[in-house]
Amino acid sequence: MKLYYLTGACSLASNIALREAGLKFELVKVDRKTKKAADGLDFTEVNPKGYVPALTLDNGEVLTENVVVLQYIADRNPAAKLAPAAGTLERYRLMEWLSFINSEIHKSFSPLFRQDAPEGAKEYARKNITARLEYLQRALGSRNFVMGEQFTVADAYLFTVLGWGGHVGIDLGQWPQLKRFHERIGARPSVIAALQSEGLAK
Repeated sequence: MKLYYLTGACSLASNIALREAGLKFELVKVDRKTKKAADGLDFTEVNPKGYVPALTLDNGEVLTENVVVLQYIADRNPAAKLAPAAGTLERYRLMEWLSFINSEIHKSFSPLFRQDAPEGAKEYARKNITARLEYLQRALGSRNFVMGEQFTVADAYLFTVLGWGGHVGIDLGQWPQLKRFHERIGARPSVIAALQSEGLAK
């Protein structure tokens, strides 16, 4: 498998998940400006949508969209318990969390990273992120992980998007439980290895 990534982007969640699952994969960096991949391909040929993550499977097929890629990775090694079994209510709870992180938190950050976004759009995004993080603080409570006491792909995804706060002036310190969550997940060996592989940690 090949994981195409942009440094620090949402593809970091898949990078973490692949390591947690103990799967063999090749990490392929995509140049943010030129869209050229380190393996020599034009990334738009790999994923015509033009964004990461893109996971090239061993049979040559390509999977895109973070929520799907994360669940695919989890299902490759059920013993790692990165996702509850398909068809269980717990699996739908995981999908609920992944969808929330994707549409309500991840996408809310997008305008804050765009220089061409109007200030009004950025202000709206900040208010939306604040409201969603307030909810998350309450929902997580004293739990160690999103789903309770078991690390899942939702934790990899949430860790990734919470990490963006410091780059756009959103201080996680406002939400002590979220800050503790981010620090706890950040100390996992798989997370440290993923961050190092993208040049985000020494």
